[in-house]
Amino acid sequence: MKTTVSLKPADVQKKWVLIDADGLVLGRLATVIATRLRGKHRPNFTPHVDCGDNIIVINAEKVRLTGNKLRDKKFYWHTGFPGGIKEATAGQRLGGSYPERVIVKAVERMISRGPLQRQQMKNLKVYKGSEHPHEAQQPEALDVGALNRKNKRTA
Repeated sequence: MKTTVSLKPADVQKKWVLIDADGLVLGRLATVIATRLRGKHRPNFTPHVDCGDNIIVINAEKVRLTGNKLRDKKFYWHTGFPGGIKEATAGQRLGGSYPERVIVKAVERMISRGPLQRQQMKNLKVYKGSEHPHEAQQPEALDVGALNRKNKRTA
């Protein structure tokens, strides 16, 4: 007789994974990150437990978008004042002060909303340059570009 394994939060062993976003396509990168954050790549995945890995993403400003998305894709937000809707293109966001927010938002929108999503998103660390303060955790590198030839764009 086969039994289904249901993890308890105390039984989860999280790994640290380092991903270099240089030249990777944004949507394909976000799906890999979302899958690993949820823990769906593990054989003992439990939907109601945070059993995913800790993800470190570096070179967030070098992520690629296909087609005309750099100028056509728009991000909207509201200031809270009447008529206060604002917009910025993906190119403006990637060239701005916080290009890591583009990756964070893409991943955040791929995970079901709720308390578990907020807990899982705390395991995602995205950095603008190639430096990160998590060397002590000894993260293992994951080459997302080698998983599929469509994941990486050069030009």
